Amino acid sequence: MIKRFTYAEKGNLLKKVTITEVAEHAGVSVTTVSMVLSNKGRISPDTIEKVNNAVAALGYVKNRSAANLRSNSSEIIGLILKDISDPYYAQVAAGLCEETEKQGYMVFLAQSGESDEKFEHCMLTMARQGVGGIAFCPNNENQHVNADVLKAHKLPMVCISRASLNQQIDYVGPDNASAAKMATEHLINQGHRRIAYVGGKSSSLCRAERVGGYCSTLMQFGLPLKPEWVIECDAGQAPAADAVQALLATHPQITAVLCHYSSTAVGAVQGIARVGRSVGEDIFIGKQLSIVGFDAVQDAELTDPPITFVNSDAKEIGRQAAKRLIEQFEESDTIPRKVIVAPTLTNA
Repeated sequence: MIKRFTYAEKGNLLKKVTITEVAEHAGVSVTTVSMVLSNKGRISPDTIEKVNNAVAALGYVKNRSAANLRSNSSEIIGLILKDISDPYYAQVAAGLCEETEKQGYMVFLAQSGESDEKFEHCMLTMARQGVGGIAFCPNNENQHVNADVLKAHKLPMVCISRASLNQQIDYVGPDNASAAKMATEHLINQGHRRIAYVGGKSSSLCRAERVGGYCSTLMQFGLPLKPEWVIECDAGQAPAADAVQALLATHPQITAVLCHYSSTAVGAVQGIARVGRSVGEDIFIGKQLSIVGFDAVQDAELTDPPITFVNSDAKEIGRQAAKRLIEQFEESDTIPRKVIVAPTLTNA
């Protein structure tokens, strides 16, 4: 049943109830109401009940902005992403939102794109809006994050990145070298001895860390390390299919491919099919190749057979970033820390 309000009742709903009116309704002082609402001081249970009943009866809504200014705190956390449509960072945002909401905070989201100027504008806007802290993802892996400039905002900060950054600021991210080592060892344990790496650009710090883990593992097991088997290509399935097709046409002895992006792994399946081979674990019969990718997304679930992925849990990275940020402004912990989320091996 839908409740119908009279004109008088509608007027009361639209009217902003003051803390003074709550005090008068409850028969207590304004200071007592303020102490009950902020959960401070020693107030008797009967008085707390009177105040809460008055709040409910009058429909009082606490002025959060004014309270934040008085206490120099905020219930809003800023999050700056380069591209909110990126599946990886969408998961980061989901994890961060889950954790902040669980602890009573909300997220103010902004998108910076490729521009350093836009990134700084997002940072300044959030600072002016009175956020309690800011978690941010650099515009690119090679962006120089000026810690002194960020600290000038006098806000807790956490950098979320796919590659390690040597900055005097809190950092949360994956262990790319360990992830590549795990992926390479998995392929070696399957019997592969000729393993290629496809995807990413040489300018990428994330790729450099992964290729480093891949190379060191091959050397550890005494396996061939050939520069021509390490191929750059753009993100996306089409560039990956072309790159893998060309690689296998030139080097048919390759039996496994380590793929930099999840889209590279999905595209590699098509590239393998183009040279008359298939994806699987049987490297001796049927000319099959194995594929391992990084950071699976939903699109990878449709591959047959399923692709193996090494995942650095993006949602967990977001959760850890939120926890670290909240620790900073609730405990005044200003010592920069690095939080690394360990990888796991799984099928899509």
